[in-house]
Amino acid sequence: MRPISAPAAPRRDPAPSRWAYRWHRLWLTPLFRLTVRVFLPLAVMAGAAGLWLADEGRRSALHGIYADLRTEFQNRPEFMVNLVAIEGASPVLAEAIRVGLALNLPRSSFEIDLAAARARVETFDAVERADLRIVTGGVLQVTVTERMPALVWRAPDGVWLVDAGGHKVARISARSLRGDLPLIAGVGAAQAAPEAMALVQAAGPLVPRLRGLVRMGQRRWDLVLDRDQRILLPETNPVRALERLLALDQAEQLLSRDITAVDLRHDRRPTLRLSSGAADTLRQVRLAQTGG
Repeated sequence: MRPISAPAAPRRDPAPSRWAYRWHRLWLTPLFRLTVRVFLPLAVMAGAAGLWLADEGRRSALHGIYADLRTEFQNRPEFMVNLVAIEGASPVLAEAIRVGLALNLPRSSFEIDLAAARARVETFDAVERADLRIVTGGVLQVTVTERMPALVWRAPDGVWLVDAGGHKVARISARSLRGDLPLIAGVGAAQAAPEAMALVQAAGPLVPRLRGLVRMGQRRWDLVLDRDQRILLPETNPVRALERLLALDQAEQLLSRDITAVDLRHDRRPTLRLSSGAADTLRQVRLAQTGG
């Protein structure tokens, strides 16, 4: 009799299972691999962080640690401002700027708002422009362009120094403190300061006799000279009218005569106003000529 042998083991099918095939095909998709490798771990981490931060005590502790680290970093010596240096300003203005900035030094540069500090400096009448920056050594450098007084304005609220553009520079107690500057007066005179400067420059030989310029009706100028003489200028082209008068005066010595006013408001009809004495003399001459 033959011996009975064990049955042969079944052969393994090399083909993958349906689920293994689907997983392999899915893994070959770039978006799926990115999701599994990147987005899924991030989502797990975000969820864990959210659960950890859900506790108010943990959030407060984390905020305190952050605040302490930030304060410690900002208060490091290399970030501290210990001095304010002001350039381009007079001593009086420089001291006023220091007081106006109101910086409690030493102070961290992170706590100084340069834009706001610049705006405060430029609120001073005497400051035309300011530039602020923090330089090495813990110094806040303030560079000031100071307005230069060009005229004295006798305004309704007092006597002011104004620059060539009519902007207020400083208030003074009396006009005599700046007798070297031309005087302007009247409502709206400061707004027309550039025109007043042009008239002063055009006045030439009349400048030693010039006592001031008066703004009339916020429209035109009167030039006031010594000997109570006044030149009434037109509303338009006052510089040209003044130049024509100067040419006439050079030829005829007009302003050296006994007159009180020259009215140039009408371009084609200038008018002379005689003093009372000159008017009486002229009247007597005319009577004598007519035999009256």
